[in-house]
Amino acid sequence: MDQNNNTQQSREVLVTNFTLLKFVFLGIITLGIYPIVIMSKISVYINIIAGRYDGKKTMHYCLVFFLFSWLTFGIVPLVWYHRLSARIGDELNRRGIAYDFGAKTFWLWDILGSLIICGPFIYTHKLLTSMNMLADSYNARG
Repeated sequence: MDQNNNTQQSREVLVTNFTLLKFVFLGIITLGIYPIVIMSKISVYINIIAGRYDGKKTMHYCLVFFLFSWLTFGIVPLVWYHRLSARIGDELNRRGIAYDFGAKTFWLWDILGSLIICGPFIYTHKLLTSMNMLADSYNARG
């Protein structure tokens, strides 16, 4: 029983206050640095939350953004966001959280939605909301 208590105490508490307004506003003020930091946190958080259940590992966002995006002419970020979105959707389902998010959300809102300008903002809102829900569930139950 003492070992279980130590495991629970040593577990990192994940932040659950990601918002679209802060993402956009601080992104403008920091000249794009804040979104990179948040997406890096999301890539780390999904590995913490889902890694022991699905056995997958999401590549750190900084590698995708700074290295692979220009080397592959933008292909790797598309694949990365697709896989991240699918993994978040799978983890939401596994935890029994009723929220519609997945790879189709990325393709419909972020890619096709860019034609109506507000689509990427809707995708980002849904991504941040999903991560808040997952982090809250992880903080409560592990």
